[in-house]
Amino acid sequence: MPQRNPARLPPVAQRVEPDPLPDASPLDDGSPQVLDAATVDPDQFLWTARPVVIFADTADDPAFVDQVASLRRDGRALASRDVVLVLDSDPSANSAWRQQLRPQGFSLVLIDKDGQVKIRRPVPWDAREIGRAIDRLPLRRQEIGRGSVMR
Repeated sequence: MPQRNPARLPPVAQRVEPDPLPDASPLDDGSPQVLDAATVDPDQFLWTARPVVIFADTADDPAFVDQVASLRRDGRALASRDVVLVLDSDPSANSAWRQQLRPQGFSLVLIDKDGQVKIRRPVPWDAREIGRAIDRLPLRRQEIGRGSVMR
């Protein structure tokens, strides 16, 4: 498994809180959409997108900052898998995502198009790992024509 190169991470002093996009419009650079959990509802993604929800107790959580930066930098492959990034770093807002998924501290949750939670991770994952996990999902296998054939 390839390890991250610490030299590629931005210095701590230069890290800034990610600014979620206000709407669900696609990005020009092919990256996945980045949305604030308080502005979107989980039901609006049923059968259209795969939310990857990133939780933290504060926007300054190093795992949250690294996860968001990593997925913004290397997320082009996720956009082709219909992924939207939903960010929730404010427990006091008590978003619908937080009520439904009940995270504790940092958490990455992958939800498939059918609305079911497929993966929960307490540590950051890179875009490649998330893409591989998505490619193993039955709905994704059907989308790309590798679904199991019933005989």
